Formats: sequence, structure tokens, C-alpha cells
Amino acid sequence: MTTTTSQVNAVLRTPPASPAAAAAYFSASLAFHADVSDVASVLAASAADGTDPGFVVIDSRSTASWDQGHVPGAVHLPTALIPEQAERLLDRSVPVVTYCWGPGCNGATRAALALAELGFQVKEMLGGFEYWVREGFAYETWEGPAEKAADPLTAPVDSDDCGC
Repeated sequence: MTTTTSQVNAVLRTPPASPAAAAAYFSASLAFHADVSDVASVLAASAADGTDPGFVVIDSRSTASWDQGHVPGAVHLPTALIPEQAERLLDRSVPVVTYCWGPGCNGATRAALALAELGFQVKEMLGGFEYWVREGFAYETWEGPAEKAADPLTAPVDSDDCGC
């Protein structure tokens, strides 16, 4: 007697969503998230031509983390201080993009939630400060400007455009 074992496809164990449900989900995701490369390119273009990028970047980490390195032009507003300082530091009519350390940290999510609860339009920058640095974008520290070469596992080495 032969017994056949049926292998369960781990990817398709739960079937994919319908195309309409997938489109709704991914569309919503883009309304809540921006990636590091997009934020960097808009900020660079705005700086080059002297225009307003249309959003403000918020670093939601501690002062020690901010001093270690942050996105140039970002506003330092630790999550715990958002309820008491957001109204004073931010213009409610300008969308906010939050970030924290990186994908292993949900601090930017908590900051985005706190800002949304106060009535701000907000997106979270996927990858956080970690991917800002890993993708080779300039950053500032308490000692001044800094920059590292792009990590070839996170950004194209010979191009400014990843094609996605």
C-alpha cells in the first residue's frame, strides 16, 4: 500500500485576495506610506529649485537618536511630545511624513497615529532613518553633515532610479 502525502503550498495556503480587494488594499497602503527614495527625491528637487516640497518630515526619535543622525530639514518631535508640541511646531494644512529608526521600529507608526488623532494629514516613511542612510542619502549629525555609500542590497549603485 502506498501513501501519498500532499504538500501544502505555503504561499497559496491562504488564497490571494480578489483583484478588486487587492487594488483597494494597495491603494490604501500608498495613502499611508511613502518610501525613503521618494521623500529624498522630492526634498532634493525642492532644495534645488527653491520650492516647497508640500510636506514636512518629522523625526519622532529621542534627542540622542536625533543627534546621532537625522534627515536634513526634518523637524525633531519625539512621539511623547506630540500632544503638547505639534500644534506649535506644525501647520495643520501641511501633510506630515514621520520616521523613526527603521523597519524594526514602530515609533513612526505611533507618531503618525498621534498626529492623525490631532487632525493632521500624515504618512509614514517606510524604512526610517536606517534606510535613509543605507540608500546613500546625506544626513546630519550633531557634528555636522554625513553621508555613506549606498548599500547595493537597498539601492541601485549606478543609478538614481531603481525602476520601481
